[in-house]
Amino acid sequence: MGCPRGGGPGAAPTGSDGRSAHASAPSSAGGTTGDGSSAAAAPPAVPPGAPRTVPAVRSWTQAQGPGWRPGAGARVVTDQDGPLADEARRLAGELHLTTADGPARAGDVELALRPGQAGGPESYELTVRDGRATVTAPDEAGAFYGTRTVLQAVRTGGGLSEGVAKDAPDRAQRGLNLDIARKHFAADWIEARVREMADLKLNQLGLHFSDDQGFRIASDSHPEVVSAQHLTKAEVRHLLDVASALHVTVVPEIDSPGHLGAVIKAHPGLQLRNASGEAARGAVDVGNPEAGRIVDDLLREYAGLFPGRWFHLGADEYRALMAHDPQASYPGLAALARQRYGAKGKVQDLATAWLNDRAAVVRGLGKTAKAWNDGFFPDGVVKPATSIEVEYWTGKENGARPPQDYLNGGRTLVNLNDEYLYYVLGEPNQFRYPTGERIYRGWSPGVLRGTASVAASTSGPDRVRGGRLAVWCDRADAQTPDQVAAGIRLPLAAVAQKLWAPGTPGLSWTDFTALVAKARG
Repeated sequence: MGCPRGGGPGAAPTGSDGRSAHASAPSSAGGTTGDGSSAAAAPPAVPPGAPRTVPAVRSWTQAQGPGWRPGAGARVVTDQDGPLADEARRLAGELHLTTADGPARAGDVELALRPGQAGGPESYELTVRDGRATVTAPDEAGAFYGTRTVLQAVRTGGGLSEGVAKDAPDRAQRGLNLDIARKHFAADWIEARVREMADLKLNQLGLHFSDDQGFRIASDSHPEVVSAQHLTKAEVRHLLDVASALHVTVVPEIDSPGHLGAVIKAHPGLQLRNASGEAARGAVDVGNPEAGRIVDDLLREYAGLFPGRWFHLGADEYRALMAHDPQASYPGLAALARQRYGAKGKVQDLATAWLNDRAAVVRGLGKTAKAWNDGFFPDGVVKPATSIEVEYWTGKENGARPPQDYLNGGRTLVNLNDEYLYYVLGEPNQFRYPTGERIYRGWSPGVLRGTASVAASTSGPDRVRGGRLAVWCDRADAQTPDQVAAGIRLPLAAVAQKLWAPGTPGLSWTDFTALVAKARG
């Protein structure tokens, strides 16, 4: 966890940088009609080339023709009572256009669902022909990403050249992880990050909202654990509504059995202590049934609040297992493990059973469990449930195994490599703020630990499902929220590029940063 211790934008049109219809409307210095009335000149042709977007469009077929610009009278056309009406209204507002039911005419952008269209639910096709642009997709998410391409193309080049884009992400999970437990972030700040993510075609926001320093979302089942500074449930519901409309899934995380200091503060009887009676920071006694009951109460409560498919269970850095000899340091746990699991039972088996029990709770609520890689232990009597998705962040913790071990064992992974993707406030424990350039040049989804990739045969989208940039607030006052937002802007764009379009990017880093600035508008 973060608790340390094809066709791309290289073929860029060089047209005007107008963002709206007002910036790119036809000149009034045209000719006259047959009856002597004035007529506007046709918009200038858009120079050939793939749309200039972040991330890059993966496939572009150039055609002959003038292309499309958002001229006077242009509309965004779709069934106004249909599933893409919201997408049409959003794009129309961004481009200062109107919406209409159709049929589409020259100058319009048309949005349409095509069930069964190849490419998957996040794919889309964008066809520019006969003076209009048409986005088709098998599902709403793909249509939304098509509108992001149209919007960015207007911002970066004034419009779209004649041709066809076929686009889809390489990885299914693409996003940002936010530690809002150690540092309180206002709801509107988090919402701004969701909107930034959506424009980059990122689709997953992890919220780590419980840790030793704070518990930051209101609770009805255990209000006593909630910090003074927190998000209300009304704020969370609004955030979830915004995220859903932008096709971003929010993944809640309640980390246990470590990192529960805020819960222990309200329930000191749950505290784990070593053989000398010293408290193990943030760790509950996994042998205490009351600890499991309280955590399960919270899991059930927030599973009802967050509608997405995943729930993150943490499972990292349990202090008992970070000791040189867990059995000697925590003899009470060691004795309980032998009692439950026989002579070979160890403390790690109790921790694994804890994880499996929590996973069973969220699985019963229709969720897929996630957990950090250092919560999975080899050669134990108790095995981690195969349904739990591994989020790989480090090889530096005691007992941490290389990612290839998990892949060879049939696990799928999500990449949060702390060498590239960890933005840790205050830079403790030899962490350094990640740079977009380093991610852009050196990282890929298969680079899960350090700087080396796992075997090519196990680094594909079916094995490494994606990745997230992670913000951890170990030294909460080291940066303001505005500084965090500025600091992650280019790293987030680089992550978006590398998760959407595999391979070496087509632009230099200098050109990419310039494109990011223009694409933001």
